Amino acid sequence: MSANDYDHHSPHSLNLFCASTPMWVLEKLLGLRQPIGAPAHRGVAVENGVMHGLMKLDAPVSECVKVAMVAYDTLMALSPDTRREKYRDTIEEMVRLALDELRRYGVPSRTQGLVQWQPKGLRLPIIGYFDFEWAQHGVIIDLKTTEKMPSQIKFSHARQASFYAASDNMAARLTYVTPKKCETYELENICEHREALRQIAVRIENLLALSDDPEFFKSITAPDLESFYWGGPARQLAYEHWHI
Repeated sequence: MSANDYDHHSPHSLNLFCASTPMWVLEKLLGLRQPIGAPAHRGVAVENGVMHGLMKLDAPVSECVKVAMVAYDTLMALSPDTRREKYRDTIEEMVRLALDELRRYGVPSRTQGLVQWQPKGLRLPIIGYFDFEWAQHGVIIDLKTTEKMPSQIKFSHARQASFYAASDNMAARLTYVTPKKCETYELENICEHREALRQIAVRIENLLALSDDPEFFKSITAPDLESFYWGGPARQLAYEHWHI
């Protein structure tokens, strides 16, 4: 695999570049994607259950929970993550809380909507998918599952949501749901956050212009083994590829 195989940006890859450039090199340039664990699979499952309940407002919560559980069990079928049951046990309440929060908006006009943006100066487009749009309210909402409720929108989520909203001049909101509560935050300064996302893309493209050899990018980065990004199997990959 070469750097030339990196053919588009996404909000996730741009945020990963900021959070851990070596992990970005490992996944995006070396093609060594890390296993998806129970927390991420729970997030997808809860989203599936909530989407079912929003598209069918009269569907009982139990039906929506069943959709989420089936999705989770399917995704986790071959996962070695030992936290399987711990996260499964929180799905029912998270679906209920999120539906209580979001059903007041009515049926979404779109779900999993594609957004593509290639501003002047970028060689590659930025491509992503938002969770829910209510055109009738002028609102796009991204649903985030988490263990602890943040007191404000996280920077990475702000950049992501701004990308989805600014293209259609929509308001952007983040709905965070934990096993115990659900809160929705309005995103302010959308254009500024979107410009930050563009700036990250510019830096990635400046870096990629230096070489098309992934070995070069390993030679100028070093993973932080104390970061959660490098726990579990990833730590062995750090030893193998960076020799540290």
